Amino acid sequence: MKITKILVALSFLFGISTANAGELTVTGSMEATYMSETEGANSTTGNPLGTDRELKFSGSTELDNGITVSVMQDTSDSLAFGNNQLSFGNVFGLATVYVGSDSDPVDAIDDITPSAYEEANGSGSGTLNDIGGLAGQVGIGTKFSVPFLGAVNFKYYPKTDGNKTADNNVSANTNAAVGSGESISIKTNLADLPIVGGVLDGATITTGYMSHDHSTVANVDDAFDLTAAFNYATGPIKFGIQRKLHNEGEGAAATTDAVWYKDLAIGVAYTVNDSLSISFNRYTSQRHNNGGNWEQETDAFNIGYTVGGMTIGFQDASTDNAGWANAAKDDVRTLGVSVAF
Repeated sequence: MKITKILVALSFLFGISTANAGELTVTGSMEATYMSETEGANSTTGNPLGTDRELKFSGSTELDNGITVSVMQDTSDSLAFGNNQLSFGNVFGLATVYVGSDSDPVDAIDDITPSAYEEANGSGSGTLNDIGGLAGQVGIGTKFSVPFLGAVNFKYYPKTDGNKTADNNVSANTNAAVGSGESISIKTNLADLPIVGGVLDGATITTGYMSHDHSTVANVDDAFDLTAAFNYATGPIKFGIQRKLHNEGEGAAATTDAVWYKDLAIGVAYTVNDSLSISFNRYTSQRHNNGGNWEQETDAFNIGYTVGGMTIGFQDASTDNAGWANAAKDDVRTLGVSVAF
């Protein structure tokens, strides 16, 4: 009902407004990598070269009543349609309202510890069951700021069936066994807090929560994600620590325990100069289910070098107890060159 009221109000506002001429831009990037896995399941590397490419189309305009309108469409590696978003900014002078498959709040903060190149497992070392599983699904959201609390991003998904329905259509019975979902993140700049803010300049706390009804046909608990991150920057040094909980919900019956993961990410980065930075990143993951599980730990050393729109990155990552299996190893070295345009 609340969502319906918001849409009706927006329809009225937009219906009585005219738009000024807008503009369309195309941005993108391409990356080439050389990867070698010295120990692990894929230690027989084969062809170590790989590429990645992205294109993003963006447009914006402004209505006579001050509301801004922006659109976004990106592509997948195969240059097929990826995520999209239609956003209305400055609504009532307070918020941005958006519709589409982009900007999931929790997915956007899945690992925000500082790194010079990649996350600790960003090059494929180890196994990850990450938070933000609703990313890429279609929903309606809003972004706004609250004094002292900070920036809030909330998104609601009427049906988490994974279908990206075209306009003037519904997803019908794509997956009737799932229900709705919601995702929220809050970023608080501690320097903005009264009284104590003066001594906390450079520090932020980011929290996030996501839940979705993963089974409407069984009497089981919802799946959910929970995370909290502390980041601090002073001069050339950045430090971050983030705790994450990923709960996949109960199985086919309430008597089946949920599989869940408790993870910890730590990152320390140092900016040598305007072009060169280095970092050490660690990611530990503990899986909880009915089987025997060992704590998986990934250590990664990163180097990043930027020249204009080109970035050269290197990561050396080593994982102990890979896949939560005792003594399993997964060591990876990756060299990447990416160019943004």
